Amino acid sequence: MKSAFLHQQTTIFRLFELYIFLYSAIHEEDTIFHSFISARTRLRVEIRDSRDVGNTKGKYYLCTQFISSAMCVTKNYTYHLIAILVIAIWGLTFISTKVLIECGLSPQEIFLLRFLIAYLGIWFISPRKLFANNWKDELWLLLGGITGGSLYFFTENTALEITLATNVAFIVCTAPLLTTILSLIIYKKEKATRGLIGGSLLALVGVALVVYNGHFVLRISPLGDFLTLLAALSWAFYSLIMKKMCGRYRTTFITRKIFFYGVLTILPAFLVHPWQFPLSGLLQPAVLFNLLFLSVLASLICFVVWNIVLKQLGTVRASNYIYLNPLFTLAGSAVLLGEPLTIVALMGAVLILGGVYCAGRK
Repeated sequence: MKSAFLHQQTTIFRLFELYIFLYSAIHEEDTIFHSFISARTRLRVEIRDSRDVGNTKGKYYLCTQFISSAMCVTKNYTYHLIAILVIAIWGLTFISTKVLIECGLSPQEIFLLRFLIAYLGIWFISPRKLFANNWKDELWLLLGGITGGSLYFFTENTALEITLATNVAFIVCTAPLLTTILSLIIYKKEKATRGLIGGSLLALVGVALVVYNGHFVLRISPLGDFLTLLAALSWAFYSLIMKKMCGRYRTTFITRKIFFYGVLTILPAFLVHPWQFPLSGLLQPAVLFNLLFLSVLASLICFVVWNIVLKQLGTVRASNYIYLNPLFTLAGSAVLLGEPLTIVALMGAVLILGGVYCAGRK
């Protein structure tokens, strides 16, 4: 009986060890594999010292370590899946924004309504703390509200007025590449690998193809492409600011401050371009539905969830999922907006995806 239990136990561990090893090899989660091996070693020592292979303690320890490792893998998978879901929703925001622009709303009006509704909504889950612990952190949150809020969305939404939704989505997907480069500059511990350099060049070639497609096929002004690149750079800075802040404050507090400073810093834009859209037009079904989608789902929920993902997966790793953004926008704009797909755009998309992926690998 003892030898049978020992054989069964060893078989279970080896099968699960193989599963953990394959997972850690694919997703580069070495800590999961090492913690499991450490648990297995401790189990063997306890069983050897107990002189009773089939004792309850050994069985209980085996089960708890098995469940613990399984939960660790499941938890990690969950954050990756959540990241993909958030990116899928954000990929469709380009389409909703373009619909609102066609309905008569200006970019700053869309952003103000989007973040204002999200800001009011987040007070129900983060009502207490008003300010950061010190003025330096408050300034960092102000900068986060600008880079991840007013500047990012104003440049992106303005670009949508003069270029295709797919063009904006493709160029914005260079944000993880820019995030990696900025991390190398700011954090000296980061090293520039061959994959990073090669991936950066590959992605830039892809961006050039997408931009060329826009000029060659649609004859669009380069201003839209430049504004989109500026939006991507702004989001890269936002990601690094979140990396700095996430360990100091609750995610809901950080997100609420981002919404507040985003709304505050977009107000000067109305001095140049005053509000013109009639308030009665907000009740139109198309306008109301897209505003609720942008403010409640894409802003309130997704910003909170994304900041959690940044904390759990790391800034560079999580940002690499942005390369999936064009896939969802490409499909959505083709189906909902009837925008054409060309071979040049598809080639540029493949190069961008491949470049960002290679640059983000460890």
